[in-house]
Amino acid sequence: CGLIINELVSNSIKYAFHEHQDGKIEISLSSDQQGQLILTVSDNGIGLPENLDFQSTKSLGLSIVRNLTAQLGANIILDCSQGTRLEIKFPDSLDL
Repeated sequence: CGLIINELVSNSIKYAFHEHQDGKIEISLSSDQQGQLILTVSDNGIGLPENLDFQSTKSLGLSIVRNLTAQLGANIILDCSQGTRLEIKFPDSLDL
């Protein structure tokens, strides 16, 4: 989880906010009603490009996130309607 958080926060710091623009990055870890862990990293920045295909992006940081998430058997939900919000749902059988 730490590497995923590091990549997402680094991307937010580098790309989400214009120079000298105040911004907000939020990180949360919660569980749903079934006990599934959900990691959410969001920012209120400019968002990702509309035409970005998260599954085939050439971005190193997003590729790392995608590959680490796949190794853990987790699912990614991407929301760019207000800034960028990535929600990663880990499988019930994840051993931490």
